[in-house]
Amino acid sequence: MNRSTRRSTRALLAALLGAAATLGAASPGAASAESAAPPVPLRVATYNIHAGAGQDEVFDLDRTAEAIRDLHADVIGLQEVDVHWGARSDFADEAGQLAQRLHMRVFFAPIYDLPPSTEHTERRQFGVAVLSRLPVVGAENHEITRLSTQDPDPVPAPAPGFAEVTVRAHGTLVHLYSTHLDYRADPAIRRAQVDDMLGVLAADFGPKVLVGDFNAEATAPELAELWGPLADAAPNGGKTYPALDPVSRIDLVTVSSGISVTGVREVATTASDHRPVVADLLVRRPGR
Repeated sequence: MNRSTRRSTRALLAALLGAAATLGAASPGAASAESAAPPVPLRVATYNIHAGAGQDEVFDLDRTAEAIRDLHADVIGLQEVDVHWGARSDFADEAGQLAQRLHMRVFFAPIYDLPPSTEHTERRQFGVAVLSRLPVVGAENHEITRLSTQDPDPVPAPAPGFAEVTVRAHGTLVHLYSTHLDYRADPAIRRAQVDDMLGVLAADFGPKVLVGDFNAEATAPELAELWGPLADAAPNGGKTYPALDPVSRIDLVTVSSGISVTGVREVATTASDHRPVVADLLVRRPGR
């Protein structure tokens, strides 16, 4: 290599190193700008709709829809949802009809899926659901331990009815789960259900919101394992059951790390025997 060539090579290397240094100096500023991106606002709710019957035990799906509409939530977990279940709800497809009335997407996760009743052709289903104004990019009906209410001599066994929906909120994917835990006085089944739900959540990445009718106060020993992976959005929240003069807070919104809570309220309505709970959240964007 002659002297002229060596000078040209050194000039080229110096130019490349200068460009790299310039890029390196710009990177912290760019990263800072990205990290300053605001979190994503998200309003979620949970509502046990009592199969469309109010505290007065009168079936009125229009009343149920109006109570949900008044929450102005982006995503809502529902419990006690009938789909062609029986005369108590006029054999209605409550999940589909609520979605139609509210102009929302819906995912229905049956706990029970039984043969049609006499003079009907649709299968009888009962379970939980998720309504969403946001795009849904994934949905799954998970199994957790259950003690059947349809078997005269039930034993604990895995059964479906733990709904997971992944929604896209302003470009950020959020997992929302709707659950309905066992109602019996013995806490053993609820304890097993908590373990099962945590197993499902552990397999997912990103921000997570678990809502539902837990049939237990947040301070109940069988729910203790939830607190760590998740946080109670309203540890000092108001009572939710029964809807008229409630005495217990069993309808909960819980959130994973990366989600902050800016407000939670229980809504005084007797459109069901439970009160809905609505929570305003801020979801940190991935990588922040």
